[in-house]
Amino acid sequence: MSNRAAEEFARLVDIVASLNGPDGCPWDREQTIDSLKPFVLEETYEVLDAIDRHDHAAVCEELGDFLFEAVFLAQLEAAAGRFVLADSLKTVADKLVRRHPHVFARDSGEPKIDTPGQVRARWEEIKAEERLGQEEPKTLLSGIAPTTPALLRAYHIGVRAKSVGFDWAHAGQVVDKIEEEVGELREVVEAGGALDHARAEEEMGDLLFSIANLARKLGVEPETALRKANGKFTTRFTAMERAIAASGRAMRDLSLDELEREWQRVKSGQQAD
Repeated sequence: MSNRAAEEFARLVDIVASLNGPDGCPWDREQTIDSLKPFVLEETYEVLDAIDRHDHAAVCEELGDFLFEAVFLAQLEAAAGRFVLADSLKTVADKLVRRHPHVFARDSGEPKIDTPGQVRARWEEIKAEERLGQEEPKTLLSGIAPTTPALLRAYHIGVRAKSVGFDWAHAGQVVDKIEEEVGELREVVEAGGALDHARAEEEMGDLLFSIANLARKLGVEPETALRKANGKFTTRFTAMERAIAASGRAMRDLSLDELEREWQRVKSGQQAD
């Protein structure tokens, strides 16, 4: 398996090099690392979508597209003389070995690790040690990319904070915090006069941040949970829209009560299935 993977990976690298070569593709040759950003993001979400659907054939295909973007980026950096793909591969391989001493350095006196939670805690400890060894050490939270989707970033901020003991003791305390934030948001909504948009945004942000941390405490990755909720709503709304159209009516002509009855009918039908 590893030999075949190496051969196919080398073939992909050669193909990308040809596409970017003097006799290659005009479109590929004009790309930059910045112009590739939307394609990298698109391929990332297509991989996630395939995983959510458990469409394994699609996962296979989308992983290939994702790897292509990685090789393409590395090719552009190599052409600029910054680094070559082998440097990236060595970096991640060294990092995996370094951060899994319980697997690759069992005879070094490393404490025995038996649970995923212990692995995660040790991983964060090793990352903290790496930061201390840098000439300009990163802070605990600086390694989380600002471009990470906000809900997912909130989740990872909570993970990092937990690694140094800054966390709620149990999920019930986070629920209390959420109720507190809901109360503060309610005050903004129910205040007389024009809505204070700045404060509404702040309180909404606090509420979402607390919800992301409750998800973390429950072992739920919030970005995935919300993506699935979006999909469920989309499926039900589309079914409702089609049912109403099939009856010769238009959604915009129905009252909210009528729409709610149609929604509940679709929801009940899907649950029965």
